[in-house]
Formats: sequence, C-alpha cells, structure tokens
Amino acid sequence: MLSVPSIDGNAMKITIVMGFFLPMPPAAGGATEKSWHGLAREFVQRGHDVTVISRSWPGWPEEETIAGVRYVRLPGFDHTPRLRTNLWRDLRWSWRVWWRLPAADVTIVNCITLPVLLGWIRKRAGRIAVMTGRTPKGQYHLYRRIDHVLAVSSPVADAIRRENPTLAQRSVIVGYPIACAQLDGTRPVDDTAPVTLGYVGRLHKEKGLELLAAAAALLAQRSDLPPWRLVLSGPSDIARGGSGPEFLAKLQSQLSRALPADRFAILPAAFDPAALAQRYREIDLFCYPSLAEHGETFGVAVAEAMAAGAVPVVSALSCFEDFVQHRRNGIVFDHRAPDAPQRFADALAPLITDSTRRRSLAGKAKTEVQRYDFPRLADRLLDVFSPLK
Repeated sequence: MLSVPSIDGNAMKITIVMGFFLPMPPAAGGATEKSWHGLAREFVQRGHDVTVISRSWPGWPEEETIAGVRYVRLPGFDHTPRLRTNLWRDLRWSWRVWWRLPAADVTIVNCITLPVLLGWIRKRAGRIAVMTGRTPKGQYHLYRRIDHVLAVSSPVADAIRRENPTLAQRSVIVGYPIACAQLDGTRPVDDTAPVTLGYVGRLHKEKGLELLAAAAALLAQRSDLPPWRLVLSGPSDIARGGSGPEFLAKLQSQLSRALPADRFAILPAAFDPAALAQRYREIDLFCYPSLAEHGETFGVAVAEAMAAGAVPVVSALSCFEDFVQHRRNGIVFDHRAPDAPQRFADALAPLITDSTRRRSLAGKAKTEVQRYDFPRLADRLLDVFSPLK
C-alpha cells in the first residue's frame, strides 16, 4: 500500500470535515458519509493520523476513537428542502467547526462556507482540499487559497472551472469510492426465476421514479416477456433526502394501478452495509432514471449496483458518462424525449428477455467499476495530497 510522508517526514495528519446534518460513522445513510468513513479507515491503515469532524448524535460521545480514527462531534442541524435555510445552517456549522479544527497537514472539507473562512485565516489547517459532491452554486467564486478541488465527475469539474478558472490546475476528478469486495458475492443463477428490476436510493421525485413506474406499466402490458418484478428501496422522509409521505403514497398508488401486488415492492432504506449489499445482489437490472440535470453528480448507487453484478440502465445525464458506456457495460436511454417512458421500457425489455446479454453487460460493469474501489481511490487521494507533488 502507498504511504505518503508529510512535510516533516512523518505520517500526515488529515482532518476530514463533514456537513452539518449527518453523523460519523454513518448511522443514517448518506453517500458522502459512507465514502469518507471508508476512506478515513483506509488512510489510517496506511499509517496516517485521521480526525473526522461531524454532527453530534443522540447517545454518542463528543469525542471517541474507533478503528484508529478520531471522531469529533459538534452540534449540527437537520437538512431542510429550503436552500436558503441550508446555506445559513452551513455558515453556522462552518464557524463552529473553524474553532475546533486541529492542526493538520491536509484538511478535507465537505461543506460550503468553511473553505471561505479558511481562505481568510487557515488556523493551522494545512493544505485545503474541497470535496465537491454537488454541482457548484456560485461558491467557487469566493474560494481563495484552495490547494485541491476533488470533483466527483467530469461535469462537476467543468462547472467548477467555469466558476473559477484559477482552480482548473488544482482540480482532479476522483468519483466516489465503493466497497467492491463487500458488494461482490454469490448471485443466484436461475433463468426460471423472475428478472428483478430494482432501484436503491432516495425516494425523491427528481430520481425519475414516476418515469420508472410508467415504464413498468408499459412492460406489464406486454405478453412476450418472461416473469419480472420491480423492487424499490430507500428513504422517503425529507430529513434523509426523500420527497416525503405524499410522494411515497403517490408512487405506491401509481404502481398499484399498473402491477399486481406480488409484482412490486417498496422497501425501507437498508443502512447496514451487509443488508444493502444483499439488496443490490438481488437486482438484475438496476434502474436509475434520474431527472436531476444539475443535482445528480455521480451516481454512487449505480456504481455500487455494478460492483454487485447488476446491469445499469440509466438516464442520459452526463454524470454517468464517466463509468457507464452504452451497450458496453450498461444501457443509457433518452429521459428527455417526449416518449421517455416508452424508451425506458424499450431499453429494459430486451434485457429482461436475454439472460446471456444481461450476464455479458454485468460482467463488464463489475470489472470496469473496480477503479472506484476504496483501496484504489484512497491511494490516489494520498498521491494527490503528497507534499512531494
């Protein structure tokens, strides 16, 4: 494994700052939280000193060390659907974190306002690396003295460069890490069993779930397909990123009108890694018809499903282009077309029918997504942070 020395020749001191609304280690989901939880442990395994700052959580201590990672927890806030409120809470959170930052060689920031504060007064934070998990909303105009910008996809990196061209040479596309070894496992091989179409993620209207339900209704009208079923899994409450109970009820009603009760299921979110991996492994065709032209930046669930052996069938958002290639390791359909439900159904139907084609695409998907595996991505990040660069 790669070990990167600090400026004085010792292991690096790395601080990872999370957002204001979820704890670490991850107890309530969150792709960013899961990613940096795993990366923190990878850094420790390579001999580095790691501190993670996150929101406090009921019953958890303010500070503790787990598996070599030091966790500092501060009072935070719930996430809301209102951008202005969230930005105000991020400012309060960043100011609170600023006062508690330890001395470090590298500070990795997963919130919006703290890089602005650190541009004024670094407070021994060392080199500053900003993780950009979402499309920037103007904040990069305010960022100064930033050493590294970590973008999760090519479209996000392009947006950062447009906002602040001076950051172009300091930007690197890293994606999100995934636990390939944990997701890999034995998948049942039974061509007589129903083909499972599945979705794992936030039950939010921007994810295109109503489009998925409409495509399922069209598939249900066909008599030339072998047995199949649809399974959706994820949080629906607003606090965890869903669209709330009204949307869940609407989605349930839409599916009930299209499919018999034994042909679909909406399951609660699985936060336990083993349970989540099992959900992925039960899916043959992973359906991710996101409509979020600006909100979708990578697609962790898509990459995780690929690692578990599912074929990704995704909308034509540019964020998926870094790792899903049409007809090579997955299928891409035009979600912007007037007949998008029909196009989605037409993309799924041949794969429901052809098990050989499914396995071929799934094999390529599993192999090619390995570059995002936690150990590989941790080594790449440590190389980026190396003071020798």
